[in-house]
This record gives sequence, C-alpha cells and structure tokens, in this order.
Amino acid sequence: MKLEWMREYRDVVEQLIKYCNVYAAAYKKEGIPGTDIPISYAQIQVIEYLLENEELHQNMKQIAMRLGITTSNFSKLVNKLEQKQLLEKFHTADNRKEVIIQVTEYGRRVYQEYSDYIYREHFSKMFEAAKDIPKECLPLIADMLGVPYKNANCKKKEPPVLIPIHKD
Repeated sequence: MKLEWMREYRDVVEQLIKYCNVYAAAYKKEGIPGTDIPISYAQIQVIEYLLENEELHQNMKQIAMRLGITTSNFSKLVNKLEQKQLLEKFHTADNRKEVIIQVTEYGRRVYQEYSDYIYREHFSKMFEAAKDIPKECLPLIADMLGVPYKNANCKKKEPPVLIPIHKD
C-alpha cells in the first residue's frame, strides 16, 4: 500500500527517515571516527555550537534552548566534556550563578579533527549530490527540515496543578 499522505515527497521523506534513524542510533554513542578520544555526536554538537557562537557568551540555559535539549541533559553533556578537558566553565563577575562555558584549546583541536573527518567522509558527498540545487532554494530546504523541530517545541503547555502550602 502506498502512503498517499507523502504525495510527491515520498522519496525525500524516506531518505530523511533513514538519515534520522542512522543518526539517532549513533547520537549518544561515544566513539566517533576521526577523533582521538571517545566522544559522541551530542557532545560534538555542543562544542560546535559554542565555537560558532563564542562571542555571545550565552549561559547554559540559553544554549540548551538553542540546541533543543533540556537543561538537565545539556548539563550532563557539559560535565562530560569538562571531564574530558574539552570545555571550561566560568562565572560572570557580577553573578556567580551565571555559568558561561568555553571550548578549550584541546577541544578546538578535537573539533578540527572531527570536522575534517566528517566533511571528507560524509558532507563532501552530500554537498556534491546537492550541487545542482539552486542556492536560492537552500533556505526553503532548511525551512522544510526545520518544521518538525518547530512543531515539537510548540506544544501547548498544560497549566501547573497548584497545591496550597499549609503553614502550621
């Protein structure tokens, strides 16, 4: 039975699902080829985001929101990366609760090894396959791929159940 809801996007959806399944299976596993230490794609994404946005000096909550993960999971990732000496934590001078994280020099080297490998082995082939797509279409493709994320974060939040505090 052909699934009619996919319409002319059947091949795109099928490939996207395959990609997501492969990525999901590898996302938290430590052992990405191309680096000299055990590191996961989830951990690499944190380093990548920090390197791209280091001038913003965002706090951990802001970064977690931008990456689309919970602050709890983000904190666990940061702690692992700090243990591996890939990140450092800092307090701001005016607020000790405000924690800013930065990539260490070692973290930069590990990321460079990873990015060289991932480009050579994966993305260069993807970019080659996409070379005939007009550049003006790329924002449309990015928007299309962003829809599931936007929908996942637009769920209506139920109001909290309030329980009175009795003072004895």
